[in-house]
This record gives sequence, C-alpha cells and structure tokens, in this order.
Amino acid sequence: MATTNTQDSWLSSWPDALAFAVGLSVAWWGHWNAGDLIWSLWLSSFVVGYSIIVWMIAQPAMELARASWRDRALVDSNPKMLLTFWLILLIGVLFFLAFFTAHFGGFHYVHSQFLNTFFPVDLGGHSERPLNAGMATYKEVLRRYWYFLPSAFLAHRAAFLRKPLSLDRNAPLQSLAANKPGDLFAEPYRNVLRMHFLIFFFFFAHFAKLENFAVYAVVYAAYFFPWRL
Repeated sequence: MATTNTQDSWLSSWPDALAFAVGLSVAWWGHWNAGDLIWSLWLSSFVVGYSIIVWMIAQPAMELARASWRDRALVDSNPKMLLTFWLILLIGVLFFLAFFTAHFGGFHYVHSQFLNTFFPVDLGGHSERPLNAGMATYKEVLRRYWYFLPSAFLAHRAAFLRKPLSLDRNAPLQSLAANKPGDLFAEPYRNVLRMHFLIFFFFFAHFAKLENFAVYAVVYAAYFFPWRL
C-alpha cells in the first residue's frame, strides 16, 4: 500500500515537470543570462512568497468570520459581540500583514540593492543611479520577468491548497492542531533560502564563465524538483 501511495504522489507531481519545462522554455526563448535568471528568481521569491503569507493570514481570518456568522445565533443576546469580534479580527489581520510586509518585503529590498550592485538593471533613459534599486528598477524587473511567475506559482501550488485553519464541524479535533503557525509562516522563508542558494550559484557561474544553457537547466531542475515528496 505504501508503494502505491508513493507512486501516486510521484504521479501527482506532473505539474512540477510542466513548471520546469515552461520555466526553462522562457529562459531559452528570452536568451536569458545570469542577471536575467537572478532577477527572475528574486521576483518569484518576493511575489510568490508574499502571496503565500497573505493566504496564511487571510484563510484563517475568513474561516473565523464565516464560522462566527454561521453561529451568530449564539450571540443574539448582544448583537454588538459579533461586530466587535470582526473588528478585532480585522485589526489582527492588518497587524500581521504590516509585520510581514515590513519583514519579508524589507529582506527582499535589501537583497535587491545587493543584486543591483553586481547585476544592475538597464533602465534606458531613466536618471536613476544604476547601483540604487528603486521603484523604476522594480517596475522594469516586473515588466521583463512577469511571465516567469506562473511557473513559480505552479511549483508552489501546495501552499495555496492547504487550509491553515478549518472549523468544519465534521472535521476531527486533531485537524485543528495539524498546522502549527510557526511551520506555516516558515514555508515562504524556506522557499527564499532555496531560491537564494540558487542565486548564489548563478553568481559563481557568472564569474567563473560557466554560463550556458546546460547549467541553467540543472539549476532550474533543482528549483522545480518536488522536494516535498
């Protein structure tokens, strides 16, 4: 039975193979160099990682709001209780969003300054200093590499299929404690570490004059490999 489950799991990883093929095709079609690959990984790290964080915050909030509305009859004696609960819930959501925006976004901001020192983004006629990554830099990075994002989202689809909190009355009590908050919020940061290890490899490949499509293919295979299995 275990062998069958393992085979089913590997068969279910075909979207990862598709994401790998699409990501590699994008790099080949665009004739990307090390700088292009590095900035595409940075963009996917920030956008996909932040989206995961938003999902980890929003899904439990929506679940609590839905459950409180479903059981609103329990607070009929004091209708203000439901409104107060929703207000507290909103404050909590805004607090966590602000915290992770500053923490996760700040990390990527500092890293972008470092990247732009070695791989400055050509802004054409803009007057912005090449070594200072600013809003014009980020807009240009998004314009150039946005089409890598679908592959990155596909590779991390499991995070968006997960429910951090479930208050289904038919669900076993063990499911309420199945997902620890620390583990849930650690996932985007683990993805950051993996992507940034690959970025460091691109640094080495660039300065060692090892830039070629075979090297890129190996690195992309490491990125899209379904390590969760």
